[in-house]
Order: sequence, then C-alpha cells, then structure tokens
Amino acid sequence: MFVTVLRVSWFAIAVAALFFITQPVSVEAQFAIAVTSIAMVLVISTLRLGGVWRQVLLAVATALILRYVYWRTTMTLPPADDVLNFLPAIILYICEMYCLVMLAISLFVIADPIDRPEAPALADDDLPTVDVFVPSFNESAKILSLTLAAAKAMSYPTEKLRIYLLDDGGTDQKRNSADPRIAIPARRRHDELKVLCTELGVQYLTRTVNVHAKAGNLNNGLKHTDGELVVVLDADHAPARNFLQETVGYFARDKKLFLVQTPHFFANPDPLERNLSTFERMPSENEMFYGMIQKGLDKWNSAFFCGSAAVLRREALAQVGGFAGLSITEDCETALELHSRGWHSLYVDKPLITGLQPETFSSFIGQRSRWCQGMIQILMLKNPLFKRGLTLAQRISYLSSALFWFFPIARLCFLVAPLLFIFFNLKIYDASVEEFLAYTVSYLIVGELLRGYLYGKLRWPFVSELYEYVQSVYLIKAIAGALLNPRKPTFKVTSKGETLDEDRLSELSWPYFAIFGVLLAGLVATVYRYQSEPQLGGLIVVVGIWNLLNLVIAGAALGVIAERRERRAAPRIPCLRSGELIVGRSPVQVSIEDVSIGGAKAIVIGEMPQLKGDRKLRLRFESAGNPGVSHTLPVTVLSITSSDDRPTIGLAFDDHTGSFPAIADLMLADMDVVRRRRSSRRRRRGTLSGALTFLGWSFVHPLRALHHLVFDRGRSPQKPPEEANGIPAAPFAGSEAIKA
Repeated sequence: MFVTVLRVSWFAIAVAALFFITQPVSVEAQFAIAVTSIAMVLVISTLRLGGVWRQVLLAVATALILRYVYWRTTMTLPPADDVLNFLPAIILYICEMYCLVMLAISLFVIADPIDRPEAPALADDDLPTVDVFVPSFNESAKILSLTLAAAKAMSYPTEKLRIYLLDDGGTDQKRNSADPRIAIPARRRHDELKVLCTELGVQYLTRTVNVHAKAGNLNNGLKHTDGELVVVLDADHAPARNFLQETVGYFARDKKLFLVQTPHFFANPDPLERNLSTFERMPSENEMFYGMIQKGLDKWNSAFFCGSAAVLRREALAQVGGFAGLSITEDCETALELHSRGWHSLYVDKPLITGLQPETFSSFIGQRSRWCQGMIQILMLKNPLFKRGLTLAQRISYLSSALFWFFPIARLCFLVAPLLFIFFNLKIYDASVEEFLAYTVSYLIVGELLRGYLYGKLRWPFVSELYEYVQSVYLIKAIAGALLNPRKPTFKVTSKGETLDEDRLSELSWPYFAIFGVLLAGLVATVYRYQSEPQLGGLIVVVGIWNLLNLVIAGAALGVIAERRERRAAPRIPCLRSGELIVGRSPVQVSIEDVSIGGAKAIVIGEMPQLKGDRKLRLRFESAGNPGVSHTLPVTVLSITSSDDRPTIGLAFDDHTGSFPAIADLMLADMDVVRRRRSSRRRRRGTLSGALTFLGWSFVHPLRALHHLVFDRGRSPQKPPEEANGIPAAPFAGSEAIKA
C-alpha cells in the first residue's frame, strides 16, 4: 500500500512539475522565476546544506533547466524552410540536448553515492589464494622493479600469494622475428626481466604471440595460474602494503562479488597540471570520477573495472571466458559482461596504489583517444541499452560512461556556433537579448552553481571545459574512426616515465594556435560589427561574449600545449619517515621527507657531519611492515641545501635490484601521507575565484606559448608525431593513426 501511495505521489508531482515548466510566461515573469531559483540554489550551495536541502536544490535547478529546454525547443529554432540557418541551428540544438541528457544521466548516477565500510578481517586460514598480474609491454625494468617488489611485500600469507610479471614485450613472436630491430631488443628484454623476476622472487610469464593486446596477455596469465582471486596492477602501479587487507575481505561477504575496484592515484602531474603549475593545489582530473562518479555507480551495482588497482574473482572471469577483448577497453567491457550475468561489483574510495600518468601532451591525447574509441566500440558492438541481464539502472550507468565520449562533437560545435553569426551573419539562435538573459544566461548560471555544489571539492570551476577542449581537437578523428569501423581501432600502450630536457611546444600544438587565431579574429570582427551595425548592438554583444568565453578557454589551452621541462623520470611522493644516514661509522638522525624510485630528500635532525669528500653513504630505516627489521640502502649525496635552517640532503639510490624491496617499503608501506595530500587538494574554489584564476591563465599562458612559437623555430625538431605513440600531427589526418 505504501509503495502504491509513493508511486502515485511521485506521478502527481511529475505532472504538476511538467505543467509548471510548460506554462508560457512573459520575459519579465521568467526573469523573476530565474532570479528566485538562482537565489535559492546559491544560498543552499553557499551554506553547503545537505539532506533534504540537496533534493530541494536539485529540484529547483532541474525545473529551471527544463524551462530552458522547453523554451529552447519551441521558440528559438529558425523555420525549417530557411535551410541555410536551420541546418546549423538544428546541429547546435542537438548538441545542447546531448549535454542536457548527459546532465540528467549524471544526476541519476550520483543521486546517492555510497561510501563502503572497511573490508571484514579474515583469519589466515580463511583467506583465498591470490595471483597478482603485472602486465607489461615496453616499460623499463626500473619501473617494473618497484611494482613487483611492492606487490611481493604486500601483507598476506606467503603461501597464498603469487606475483606474476606478464611480459608482452618478450614473446616468442618478437624474439624470433625476422626483423633484428624487433628481435634483438625483445631477447635482451626477455633475459633481463627473467633475471629481475628471479632476484625479486616473482614469476615471469610470456606467451607465443601478441594477440588481443592486454586482454590476451591477462588471459594467458589465467591459463597458467589457479588463484581464487586475481589482482591486476599496471606496470607502473605499485601497491601499498595493505592493499589486499583493504580489499580481499569483501569477497567472503558476497559470493557473487566479482570486482573490488580502488582509485588510481598518480604521483606525477598530467600535462595540464604540469604546464599550468597546478599539481600541488588543484584536484586532479580523475578526482571527479574516482571521488564521486564511481561511488555513484557503486550505488547501482555498476562500478566497473578500470584496468588496474583491482581484485577480481577467477570463477566469474571463467564464466565469460576471461578478460574481454572485442574492444580496446577490455576493463569496462569485462565488467559489462559480468554485470549482465548477475555478478556484483564494489568500489572502495581509498588510494591503495601509486602510479604514473602520461607526462607529454601527445601521450595524454593518445591515451584519451584509446579510451574514447574503446567506449564507442562498446556502445556500437555491445550496446548496454539493449544488453540482456542488466537492470535499468545499470543500462543508464553504462550508457552514461559510453555517451560521455561524444563530448568533442558538442564542444567543437559550441566553438564554431558564434563564429557563424560573426562572420556569416547566420541566425541560428532566434532570441532577443532579453530572452537570452532570462532563459539562457540563467540556465548557464544555475548549471555552474549545480556543478559547484556537487563537485566543488573535486573540480575547480571551468576546468572541465578546458580538459574537454584540449582533447576535442584530436578526439574528433578518434570518434569518426570508431563510428565508421568499430572493429578497426587497436590497442597501443601509453608511454610513461618520459622526460623533457627543455621547455618546448608540443608537436601537436599547431591546431590550437590556429583556433586561437580564428577566435581572436572573431573578437576583432565583433568590435567592428558593433560599431558599424548599431541596430544589431545587443545581439552582437551577446554573441561576442560567447566567442570571448571560447577565446578565454583557447588561451588557457595554449598553456597546456606549451610543455614545461621535466627531467625527473621518477616523481617523488611524500614520505615522512625517520631514519639514519650512516656517515663513516657515525649515524646521523634524519627525517625522510619524500622518496622516488631513484632517490629521496632527507632533512638532518641535529648536527650535520663533515662528509670529507666521500659522497657514498648508507641510509638506514626501520621497516614499516616488519617492526624490528631495518633496511639499509646504499646512497649517493647529490646535493646539500638548507630548509628552515636545517640541512637538506638530496640522495640518489644505487641502481640495484636488491634495493627495490627496501625502496618499496619506504614509498608504499604507509600511504596515509599520500592520502592526506589527496585530501588537501580537495579544496573548493568559488565560481568567482575560479573564474579569475582561469582568466589569469588565459592572459599569461598565451604569451608563454607565443614566445616558444617565435623563438624556438630554429631549434631542432622533436620526434615526429608518427613515431610518438601513433599520434598524427594534423587533427584530421585519419583515424587509423590514433591507436595509443
């Protein structure tokens, strides 16, 4: 009875809301409605009110947005017989409706995000056997050493834990290739990694031929192992010591659980964070996904496998024939298959690994092109909307993840639309200035306030627009390629651990300068038309402001493609561990502040001894995982400076396999410091403050990029794009080139 009453009540509310939304009112009345709605949303968001107020805010914002949709649909499109104006107008309208549909879906997804309690602790006898897979293709032995050593050091009964390096760079196919340029490096890699695995006490596995990329490599691992659970770690994703303690227990609670996914935490900045110098203070791009969206998906049993930092049940994988390999995003595809068969997933919002993300802009674009094409492949070949076995909520959730990657079409449409009026006088948005303010501007304001309320700690204002713009220029061809031939895109590994010896422009930069130039010309044309056509003054101002906003985003993007040098291939993470620096026979107390795979920074507590020219020392510290056991690392002093009147020493670790278990203990045994850094970056930035920051980027960084464009022309060219992850130099050079 109660459920029936509830359903009737919801239906009555929906009908009343629809009646209100579709009522024709004067522009003045709409303006009053808009101001009232914005004021309510602003008060609730400013005071950070939750509970029922969250629902009030969502209801008010939704009603105002739907009023805009109704007005936009019924009042602003030019007549269909005016083909020249109607065609671009309907394209713009479709792009707007796409954005609004994505907003509605995203509100559904995050309607009730959940935080999971800690995993139940199990007795050693009750723990399942675990196989850890570290798939690799071209990563260096040094990167692999840390990941393997950290995996080996995880807290778990030794007899129930086995670590496997799955090497796809040393397959029989490669080692026996007729091309010596392929065969010789493959043989060298094969021999080097076999020795590495022996020294670290882990297993080395390769296969005969490279088929089905990462999915095929993982499935080969399944064939040669029998652990009840499988952990997948990317080659550069080193786990914390307590990774299994925080994840395995969930499988005992739910026999239908196939996946426990944890967030990806990156120790290094992506190209936007590095080139705009925001890494230390701004939430990373993936924070919105891992900090909110995955938690929302988890509510609907739709949290999906993200390719690494996850634990999976072998029994479930066996039911679907292992890891799926039809698309190049095997992780999401595998989760889709298992969800459709009634298996459950779970997401734990606690960083338990530290990894690397692409350092260069070309690698970044290559990675996103692969994600984009893979999700479109899933949409085209395994459309979740019609996938048997999924619940309605799961269909919507997977559809959200797949449809999201069409954003480049909408983003570039919004870029071009104002230019059609400025340069060609096409009228594709039939509205007066007063109507534009009452409907469009109010919709944009409430939308920004809504995003700030929902994602304020996880994404600064307008940063999403910048990330989308810099990707859209090149992802357009990735979308076209996947739509025209969904089976054609192939997997290619994203380069990690790259360095840049000097500041320079990305090899992919020229389209961004071209677009900036066109938008700047649009600004000049706007000023000219405003002066020469006073009868269109208000309309020209509105369209000109739209173009100016695009110009601001394009200006900030020039800072993203102006690469800052990065000579450190191994980023450092905070540590805060006590230790001793052994100078001769004298121990000196130090605080180890940060550490990387290559070295550490230590602050001397007390007197700084005389080194007497000898820079080869030893660093000793107690193991975090084994109290009473000490590690000693041979180190070389690189620098001695002063910080807060204390000597600060830069140390380099000796490059030896035996050092990596100790380095892993130092970096990853306790990730609480890393988590505190993550939390410290989750700071809200108000809309006004965020807008001012963004404006600063758009003024400063174009000057830096233009400086490179003018003064770096005589410099020797960088590696051609066709040699760098398969990314083409031109934005419309053919989708077959995008495989990274």
